[in-house]
Amino acid sequence: MSTSILPRIVATDLDGTLLNSSGVITPRTREALRSARSAGAEIVFVTARAPRGVRAIAGQAGVTDLAICSNGAIVYDLTTDEIVASHPLDRAVAKGVARALTAALPGVGLAVETGRGVLAEPAYTRRIAHDLAYLREVGSVFDGDEPIVKLLAQSRTWTADEMVAAVSAEVDGLAEVTHSGVDGLLEISARGVTKAGTLDALCRERGIAPGEVVAFGDMPNDLAVLAYAGAGYAMANAHHLVLAAIERRTLSNDEDGVAAVLEALYG
Repeated sequence: MSTSILPRIVATDLDGTLLNSSGVITPRTREALRSARSAGAEIVFVTARAPRGVRAIAGQAGVTDLAICSNGAIVYDLTTDEIVASHPLDRAVAKGVARALTAALPGVGLAVETGRGVLAEPAYTRRIAHDLAYLREVGSVFDGDEPIVKLLAQSRTWTADEMVAAVSAEVDGLAEVTHSGVDGLLEISARGVTKAGTLDALCRERGIAPGEVVAFGDMPNDLAVLAYAGAGYAMANAHHLVLAAIERRTLSNDEDGVAAVLEALYG
């Protein structure tokens, strides 16, 4: 990307990317985002987080635009607190994927992200602070009729990389399987639903070409976005698969790597 052409979209992951290891936006990063917005760029969070895990961060960052949440399954309006688009996983497909997961990964725990909450089976023991008030324990995630924005699979035996390798052949063509760096956790979305696909749709609505996008990420679920953008930057702390695939690098999330690039672009 030529530095003479300022990107119109700044697409950034949150955890391990825009947020430091304490989970906050630093003053330097907040100022760099402000400069980009002042120059006319739209800041788009592109994250695995659900909407409830994004609003407080947007407040820290001073961002009021749309956010792409749940690995592309949701487009969320930060100003109105509304889900403006949703791409859930078909229930019958989700059941088939769940059968494949439990066969390939004995003891795996399942949960469902609904967009507004989490349904968790007993074997799914992962708990994160911003989800606790929204989590409901159930006998089976398929008992109700709530939308399946993401199917989550947790193992206390295998790493996420090992889980992907074990199930990829069984679910190929049925759904999208990825992970965002949490050991032993897979995230399954509807076929064709990815961060990059939803970002592309948003850009097309605005008449923005991929070459007018600068993107930042650190995990395998960010790879397609980094490849899509005219300038995709891997964080220095990125997953080994990201570092192997993405040529452009910036500093780590604890060194304000996103801010360093935005400062160079927007001043």
